Amino acid sequence: MFKVIKPSTGLSRLFSSNLRSKHTLPDLPYDYNALEPVISAEIMQLHHSKHHAAYVNNLNVAEEKLHEAKEKKDISTIIQLAPALKFNGGGHINHSIFWQNLNPNGGEPSSDLMDSIKKDFGSLDNLQKQLSAAAVGVQGSGWAWLGFNKGSQQLQIAACPNQDPLQATTGLIPLFGIDVWEHAYYLQYKNVRPDYVNAIWKVANWKDISQRFTNAKK
Repeated sequence: MFKVIKPSTGLSRLFSSNLRSKHTLPDLPYDYNALEPVISAEIMQLHHSKHHAAYVNNLNVAEEKLHEAKEKKDISTIIQLAPALKFNGGGHINHSIFWQNLNPNGGEPSSDLMDSIKKDFGSLDNLQKQLSAAAVGVQGSGWAWLGFNKGSQQLQIAACPNQDPLQATTGLIPLFGIDVWEHAYYLQYKNVRPDYVNAIWKVANWKDISQRFTNAKK
């Protein structure tokens, strides 16, 4: 049985002397094998302890270089660091949401969220079909999201390439994301992305999604 490796708790910790915060890998709220058979323990271990950890480490490196460039007023280097900050920062943001979005006992949408789902998509089944289609349709690597448009007070579906974070790139507040990078499913589902996308609904954590919806409306 795979067990969760316990890294430093929380999303940040202090640098040794200059009190600038350093990002850390968040704990999973369950064991690596908890989502089987939908997602294997091997995938979860690699995805969390290798891929997400790499985003965290690379984000810290990029932020350290950014701090140094700002101190030197090196505008050229500051501009050059933008892609690394977006990619690794987005990877950290996206995966921190993704782990919480999943649970072996995901329950059902809250009554408030279900009302909005029916209003904006007609039914939960229609939402699942549309979000699944968006996930399957991502070309290459990326994410499909259920988000909340604070301006229109509506639920919306959006797809983002690579690790582009939803809110920073579209303005939508992320509620539920489906990771369709191959490392999220290939060891188990091979090249049949639709099977993975359809199966992930079995471990959708509606309690977490519903709470994110409540918070987004505030």
